[in-house]
Formats: sequence, structure tokens, C-alpha cells
Amino acid sequence: MLKKFILFTVFSVLFVAQFVDAAEIELTDPNKMIRAVADKTFARIAKDQALIAADKEHLRVIVEQELMPYIDYKYAALRVLGSEVSKIRAIEDKEEKAQAIKDIQHFIMVFREYLVATYAGVFTQYSNQQVEFGAPEEYKGKDVVVVKTKIVESGKPDIKIHFKVRENREGHWRAYDMIAEGISLLDAKQSELQGVLRQQGIKRVSELLEQKSELPVQFRGSNSDD
Repeated sequence: MLKKFILFTVFSVLFVAQFVDAAEIELTDPNKMIRAVADKTFARIAKDQALIAADKEHLRVIVEQELMPYIDYKYAALRVLGSEVSKIRAIEDKEEKAQAIKDIQHFIMVFREYLVATYAGVFTQYSNQQVEFGAPEEYKGKDVVVVKTKIVESGKPDIKIHFKVRENREGHWRAYDMIAEGISLLDAKQSELQGVLRQQGIKRVSELLEQKSELPVQFRGSNSDD
């Protein structure tokens, strides 16, 4: 179920509508940012089909260059860790606190690589699904907006997707969470890792995600929780 959810959301996080020339991504408008990222990402996939056919690992390159600059992976990683982050404040020993901070920083980078690997794997299943956009969301005076889309594929029920997009201190908007069929990607991942975090700590969770990230690029099936 989780992998099926990731499949839906990754197709959507790229916000594909049509292939058009996208000049520069407009980060100050979340609605325009979403559409422009779709244009660039899928145009790149179409352009690099020969490279992808020769080596699926090239999908990591596409994800790195076209998608990740517009994903607020740091904020997403911290949301997944949840209360583990706040526990640092209670640590009095300086060395222990410094190590805890390093562990969290390492987790953030591992989580980023995990996202790259996950998105690259889903792209092996790309078959030009169509995404329709809801009305542009009003974002003035807000820190977070929800951008609504709908995946449309002939012969299948429509899939409604909501994207949470967050404005940072520089006034730039980036996606940090996706909600498909009422399920938040971040909430699902946090729930999945909660037991390991509580029993074995952040280092162990980082190790598990790192191992998954290093596997060859491939789609792992709708019944997998990778």
C-alpha cells in the first residue's frame, strides 16, 4: 500500500500537465513553481530516453537536477523525525548533544538520498499519465498552501492528490509533503519508522534508509514498503 501511495504521489509531485518550454522556475509563486517543475522534469525524461534505456541509474541524475531543488527535503526529514528532534534540547552533556546534532544532520542527508532513489525507481514506471490542476491557491500571507491535482488515466478511477508547499525565509516555495487518498507521505513514513526510532535510535534508521538508497534503481512493486 505504501509503495502504491508513493507511486501515485511521485507521479504527481512532478506535476505533469503538458510539455512546454520552461525558462526559469518561479519560486515566489507555488502554483507556477509546481507547473514549471513538471514541464522541465518530463521534458528531460523524454529527451534522455536513450540514456535511461541504457542505464536506469541515469534517472537519479534527472531527479537530482530537475526535481530535488524544488523539494524541501530538510523540513520533510525533520517532520519524519518528529519528537526525536526536540529531545536534543534536554541533553545537558555537550559532547552528547553535539553527537545527537550530527546524527540528525546525517539523517537529513540520508533521507534526501532515499527520496532520490525512490523517485528514480518510480520513474521506471512512467507512461505519460495526465495530471489536471485545481484552481490556483491563494498564497499571499500564508506560510503553507495546498495545491490540488488529479491524476487521470483512461479506464482507471481519478486519483486526487494534494501537495503541501512551504515558503521559506527567502520567500521561496518548495514542496514538502503529498497527500493521496487521504494519506500523507510524511505521516506514513513517520509511522513506518517510529518503532525503529524509539527502540534503536536515529543511527539505525539512517542505516536502513541508506541500504535502501544504495539498491539499483528499480520499481519494487505495490506491496513493498521500501
